[in-house]
Amino acid sequence: MLWPPRDGEITDDELERLYDYPDGLDRPWVQVNFVSSVDGAVSVAGRSAGLGNDADRKVFMLGRDLCDVVLVGAGTALVEGYHGVKAGEVRASRRARLGLAPVPPIAVVSGRCSIPPTSTLLTSTAVPPIILTTRAAPEERRDALAAAGADVVVAGEETVAMDLALQALDERGLRRVDCEGGPHVLGALIDADLVDVLCVTFSPLLAGGDAGRIANGPLPPSPRSLELDSVLHHDSALLLRYRKVTPDPVTPGT
Repeated sequence: MLWPPRDGEITDDELERLYDYPDGLDRPWVQVNFVSSVDGAVSVAGRSAGLGNDADRKVFMLGRDLCDVVLVGAGTALVEGYHGVKAGEVRASRRARLGLAPVPPIAVVSGRCSIPPTSTLLTSTAVPPIILTTRAAPEERRDALAAAGADVVVAGEETVAMDLALQALDERGLRRVDCEGGPHVLGALIDADLVDVLCVTFSPLLAGGDAGRIANGPLPPSPRSLELDSVLHHDSALLLRYRKVTPDPVTPGT
């Protein structure tokens, strides 16, 4: 561990404390998790799996252990072959100790309801997925997903409004939000200034090619400021955790 400075291997308990959510949340807290090559590629041959290592996968699974809900874009879910989170894929004892449900649902951002009802998100899952979509999505697609067991939520007219999406999650008691991508979802979250923590692993690879970067979306009014919270390293990869900078409150009369 490079920051905060310490000697020796980091323990599982220490890792949990680094990546855990604040206590007593009164709103959704969005923690984003990405992996990138050192030259900025978000994928190799179209998938992120070629970039990670054991430490990155451990942090990825820890994110699922600690969250109320996994947030992901439809494109990422389809390309990466997502299915529902299974009980054996999360640490039941950790989730029970934290007062969390046995398994987190997956919330999929899909402006046109492009997830087929036969997707493993619906057919191979312990809990129904949440589909965050728009009024512009074909009604028959919305109805088909609802009939297949999904919780279909309209969160915008033409595009999914991330503030409305998070509001819908909040209404369901899901405030510990683990966002696993993709770039368009992160871009929308940045635009709406809704990223609380960014966890990014830099893989020691030069990927080349034309792969995109971790965020793709509207240009915000100004770049969002972050501060470095922790730095881990493993097999030449760097695992960085950045926290949103909260402006100091303005004192009246100053």
